[in-house]
Amino acid sequence: MKNSGKDSIAKPSTAHRHVERFLEMMSAERGAAENSLQAYGRDLQHYVAFLEARGGTLLTASSDDIRAYLASIEEHGFARTTAARRLSAVRQFHQFIHGEGLVTVNPAAIVESPKAGRPLPKILSTQDIGLMLAEAQARVLRAEGKGRFKVERLYCLLELLAATGLRVSELVGLTVRAVTADDAFLAIKGKGGRERLVPVSDRARGVLQAYLKTLALQEAVEKKWLFPSHGASGCLTRQHFAIELKALAAVCGLDLGKVSPHVLRHAFASYLLECGADLRAVQQMLGHADISTTQIYTHVQAGRLQAVVEIHHPLAKKS
Repeated sequence: MKNSGKDSIAKPSTAHRHVERFLEMMSAERGAAENSLQAYGRDLQHYVAFLEARGGTLLTASSDDIRAYLASIEEHGFARTTAARRLSAVRQFHQFIHGEGLVTVNPAAIVESPKAGRPLPKILSTQDIGLMLAEAQARVLRAEGKGRFKVERLYCLLELLAATGLRVSELVGLTVRAVTADDAFLAIKGKGGRERLVPVSDRARGVLQAYLKTLALQEAVEKKWLFPSHGASGCLTRQHFAIELKALAAVCGLDLGKVSPHVLRHAFASYLLECGADLRAVQQMLGHADISTTQIYTHVQAGRLQAVVEIHHPLAKKS
């Protein structure tokens, strides 16, 4: 006897339901951003597939299973940072199902985290950033007709990123209403729904004001977004901005491996600290929940100073 169409519809697996409940909790109770939720989901799907290949499940996993999973990640050549991130997802998930009473023991509680050295962030020199800004501005001055909007959009994006150090997701997701009445600040809703005001420099403000006039003339775009696009989301995507940025860097003859929106964010923080800015003020502008995240940039400055000593101090050279 054939199954009816209703019976043949695949039901979500038990593992899938547990993961969905976990993600709902992370969103509702901890305010996890959409990008973070997607990353948790991908990592836990990878973990589920590993357990099932061993004949296990999320509810029967042991500490040895988790250690074997970490060993498998390392054997496949993934970076230690990837292993640490996936263990974080696994650890939080097991803590969740233990707290929900689905298991009596949390197997992840006694699994040690892989040691992941924190790499110093890449940064671009002020000269490199100046080259890109000059080229972007020159394109605006040369542009005519319908093509002008896109080049002016890129110029404004680059100026704001260099002047504010916003996360790329915060930048491309800006709404027109996020710009304060005097164009002096941007109202940002960052990770975990945390809100902050970020100041805009005089130079970037001038570029923003000119761009807003051009934006107001655009008829076939979504008026909500500061950087609209014809894509499904209505605003420019992170990926598309990164592509445009690398194309600009290529014209400037820069090393494309060093150019990304995140590298420009790093540069913003490093230059502020280099010029004597207060660490807490930089933390607030970057939207870091923990000041230890901001302190990584002090290590960049320390590394630069050490290099200066090694090169120029006569007693630092080995005999």
